[in-house]
Amino acid sequence: MSFVFPPPAVVSVPVVGRAERFPVARVYCVGRNYEEHAKEMGFTGREPPFFFLKPTDAVVVVDAGQTGSIPYPRQTQNLHHEIELVVAIGTGGRNIRAADAFKHIFGYAVGLDMTRRDLQGEMKKQGRPWEIGKSYDHSAPIGPITPAAQAGAIEQAALWLQVNGQDRQRSNVAKLIWNIAETIEHLSAAWDLQAGDLIYTGTPEGVAAVVTGDQMVGHVDGLTPITVNVGAA
Repeated sequence: MSFVFPPPAVVSVPVVGRAERFPVARVYCVGRNYEEHAKEMGFTGREPPFFFLKPTDAVVVVDAGQTGSIPYPRQTQNLHHEIELVVAIGTGGRNIRAADAFKHIFGYAVGLDMTRRDLQGEMKKQGRPWEIGKSYDHSAPIGPITPAAQAGAIEQAALWLQVNGQDRQRSNVAKLIWNIAETIEHLSAAWDLQAGDLIYTGTPEGVAAVVTGDQMVGHVDGLTPITVNVGAA
């Protein structure tokens, strides 16, 4: 088979303890999935879950022990960090029941859902899609994937993010409004999940701006932490 130009390389994430890498299919994100974050964004209650996607090439892979870098994105003056637990799907399916959801999980990773908040907010005001605020280049940093059997009690794991050594976000996966299994149930009712999908499960309260020169360190108990610097535009 020939192509009119060379196809892009497969985006893949390292797997803790294995030589094989995890090839990325789709990148799903869950919106407002921690109550306190929903409140700081002007919402309350346990609303039905909703989702948006990021392009696969928005993924920025940060290897264990390394410091990643993202450029300060264009068109924004209000770039926000969002620390998240990422679920890596190993077996696809549709209409997956919550009771069966963990059978479909390959592993977990620490991720950042970077957001051009001013652009997102403007689209909200106009009632338009907010991909320009969420689904741009370099907006989905991720660390190595830990296989599920090695991740420990992930449903009760603490997660936090520091910027330049100072706490910004600190919470626990147990505070998810829609837990991991429920998220997979809802997501697989709308899309056919497939091996290689990543699910960014939502961020807790404390989201705030970062600027060029800042360093973000994200952590989820039991997983490899992630360190990312914000570079120049």
